[in-house]
Amino acid sequence: MDNNQKAMFTPLKAYRPFHSVYDPCRPIGVKYYSTPPQLYMGFQPPNMQQFSPREALKKGTLWPAFWDYYENPYKVKKRDEE
Repeated sequence: MDNNQKAMFTPLKAYRPFHSVYDPCRPIGVKYYSTPPQLYMGFQPPNMQQFSPREALKKGTLWPAFWDYYENPYKVKKRDEE
């Protein structure tokens, strides 16, 4: 992996599905998916920091290094919230 790929790391990935000229449906557009942080960790180091039991139940993981906030990329942001 070169330095260029490391600089471009993001847990949110996007791709555009193939759409044929003969496809009767409209193009879908861009599709998004999220990759979890543990994919990029070769092994789990010993003595990692841990959430409290209550916080771990809320987050869904015991270790902060493996927790990733998910923001829905399909949700339309409102410009005027009046």
